[in-house]
Amino acid sequence: MTHVTERVDQAIRDRPADPHGAAAAPIGLVRPVVEEPRRRSPAVTLALRAILPVAIFLLWWGLTGTGAISGTELASPAATWDAFVDLLLHQNLIGDIGISAERALFGLLIGGGLGLILGVIVGLFALGEEIFDSSLQMFRTLPFPALIFLFIIWFGIGETAKVLLIALACLTPMYLNVSNGVRNVDRRVVEAARTFGLRGWGLVRKVILPLAMPSILNGLRFAAGISIVALVFAETIAANLGIGYLVTQASSLQQVPTLMVCIIIYALLGIRADVVVRIIERFSMPWRRHMAVR
Repeated sequence: MTHVTERVDQAIRDRPADPHGAAAAPIGLVRPVVEEPRRRSPAVTLALRAILPVAIFLLWWGLTGTGAISGTELASPAATWDAFVDLLLHQNLIGDIGISAERALFGLLIGGGLGLILGVIVGLFALGEEIFDSSLQMFRTLPFPALIFLFIIWFGIGETAKVLLIALACLTPMYLNVSNGVRNVDRRVVEAARTFGLRGWGLVRKVILPLAMPSILNGLRFAAGISIVALVFAETIAANLGIGYLVTQASSLQQVPTLMVCIIIYALLGIRADVVVRIIERFSMPWRRHMAVR
């Protein structure tokens, strides 16, 4: 990959000026186009990331501790912690978290994978856009919570309905970002790669997909976040395991501290999904680290 992109990059740099006298703009495929800024220490970065969560926690503590908000409306941090310990010791909280994470992951893999394939097809081929784009744009406007009862009728109340509902929610954000990224790849780079003999799948794998990688990972980040949102609705389908099951129980019994625990767990699952995407980005596009403004 490196030697191909270096040759393509050099070919574009050597391209003659256009008829109006403007030199061709160099395309940096390997080296960053922005000089590496001064980096902050990990401790300072961690402190900056913690400012807003700590402020929210202090506000939560202050409002519930002073009685500005009653415990029947919003559980205090202490009551929420007690509920968490009770769930951890007397119920299978770890197992429920694992079941919910598994549902979200499978839905993301199915919906994100299908969105990736369709996005590449639509981005590369005009025929693919004519066949798929209008239908997928229609799916984008469908509120997936409204499909819950249809999914129950079609797939029953088992895991299939839950996973497919999450997959449907993840499909369109992945598709939109991938198709846009592939469609907007610089055609000068593609033509330069063709002069070196790259054709077909080799051209897609070595040139187009790497250049579209920022959009692909952006779509993955959106889809990962939406998978958690869809999980909340999917677990209302007659779940007897998972965080949604705990939410249903707590709602029926008006256990506000348990509801707070479940909300925090959903938020942590979302954070974990975002961290995983960031790790993938770090390894697949190492040059992006040097382009970030610190």
